Amino acid sequence: MNFEELGIEEALLQGIGALGFTEPTPIQEQAIPVLLSGTKDFVGLAQTGTGKTAAFGLPLLQLVDVKKNFPQALVVCPTRELCMQITKDLHSFAKTKKGLKTVAVYGGASIGEQIRSLRYGAQIIIATPGRLIDLIERNAIDLNNINYIVLDEADEMLNMGFREDIEFILKNTPNRNSIWLFSATMPPEVKQVSKRFMDKPHEITIGKVNAANVNIDHQFYVTSGINRYQTLKRIIDFNPGIYGIIFTRTKADAQTITENLIREGYDIEALHGDLTQAQRDKVMGRFREKSLQLLIATDVAARGIDVKDITHVINYELPDDVEVYTHRSGRTGRAGKNGICLSIVTTRETYRLRQVEKLINTRFHKLDIPTGKDVCRKQFFHFIDKMLKADISHGEYETYIPLLQEKFADTSKEEILQRVAALEFDRFLQYYENAADLNARDDRKAERSAPQRGEGRSQGERSISRKPSSSGSGYTKLFVNLGTKDGFYKASFLQFILDMSDLSKDVLGKIDMKDMNSWVEIEGSAANQMIKSLDGKKFKGRKIRMNDADSGGPRKNF
Repeated sequence: MNFEELGIEEALLQGIGALGFTEPTPIQEQAIPVLLSGTKDFVGLAQTGTGKTAAFGLPLLQLVDVKKNFPQALVVCPTRELCMQITKDLHSFAKTKKGLKTVAVYGGASIGEQIRSLRYGAQIIIATPGRLIDLIERNAIDLNNINYIVLDEADEMLNMGFREDIEFILKNTPNRNSIWLFSATMPPEVKQVSKRFMDKPHEITIGKVNAANVNIDHQFYVTSGINRYQTLKRIIDFNPGIYGIIFTRTKADAQTITENLIREGYDIEALHGDLTQAQRDKVMGRFREKSLQLLIATDVAARGIDVKDITHVINYELPDDVEVYTHRSGRTGRAGKNGICLSIVTTRETYRLRQVEKLINTRFHKLDIPTGKDVCRKQFFHFIDKMLKADISHGEYETYIPLLQEKFADTSKEEILQRVAALEFDRFLQYYENAADLNARDDRKAERSAPQRGEGRSQGERSISRKPSSSGSGYTKLFVNLGTKDGFYKASFLQFILDMSDLSKDVLGKIDMKDMNSWVEIEGSAANQMIKSLDGKKFKGRKIRMNDADSGGPRKNF
């Protein structure tokens, strides 16, 4: 089947034809005919990189009336980067459709300029939730004529605490004909939004819910916790053509690892919450241009990143939720290309890989951490391949041939190759000459130490760490007046408290979340730092209260 058979008009066919699109992807093939009707609520579940933007973008571009110079369609997405990417894609699709205008509104840019763009008129608005609400409250945007609303990466938006914002936006579009919700996963929060605001939506699922992209090879390496950083370095060195994203749990980890790798000569930058928007844009610009080989980020900082041709996603540590793993891995293997998602784990963490395997219905492949000799061999042949492919058609290299022949008259080809290798790889050879074996092989012991299903857990309890409970183990219980009613769930709450405190997840024990508050187990030596980092700060206008549960907060027994 082609796009014409799906009902796409000629002007748009020309645009997507110029981009090289010939056959629709599965999500496009199933979604476009339904969405072109314009009157049906819709839920599309598919992994990132499967062509969702065209799946909703082409019907939107065809349905809006270019003769009417006011907003008729609204696309809401979680981040500035994704907002800009969708806008760029829509422009590309509609290049030959005259009179079509779009406006992107997002934080970190001049709201005055965005208001002026809206006054000039547009049929489609692409927006992040926060900036859109700001414009609504300023009466700078009229949503009364919005017919179609797209919630793109809905699970990501709800993960980030945008549920109230989304509900506010939907309440301010009273005359809509349909809502189109696209998501990679279907957590309870997405189901609740669908149930509350949508009328018997047409639902399609490409692959299984939570299933990983079949174009991605999921790999893992087992090492000791103390060798995690060295393992990361060795993996990077073993893949000289790598172009990827490294995920860490905290911004402190992201920054520390970045600084260490930069000192050792790697082309890498970090994305974290302390960067200004201008700094973030600069980093992303360098990464897209491939001036950077690697980007390191937390899940929060990496929301909405959409970069083509990423070869590897590296989990420096595993995330706590399957949904987070799915989004991480979805950064590679996009648009039908192959990719690799690899994880660095300790023996005590291997049981969690099997849990993820079952939930995403994908087999993980265990690989040995390369030896020093393996790395040197791989780097050497990569260099030789680059040398053989070097373009010598430009420049007057032939004028130097007689001089070179004279210079090397008494030198054999083998010696020349050895000298080239010595110049290029002396650092590698010295560094890896006596490299240790980083593999940890005590898998059976880890198997025995893994918790059994339901072992020692009461209803509502969320085990965040494999450390023993606080009873007699040097842990302190902290009370905090934040809970699930604040838009948090396990992974997002964990990320929030770690980002706020710049602490490592290793210091945490168990976390028990309720509607209005939570209790956190933390090593006694780190308790004061976490209290100082959170207590008295504000979250959504409300003052955070955190203290020792045994002395100042409500008592709670785990």
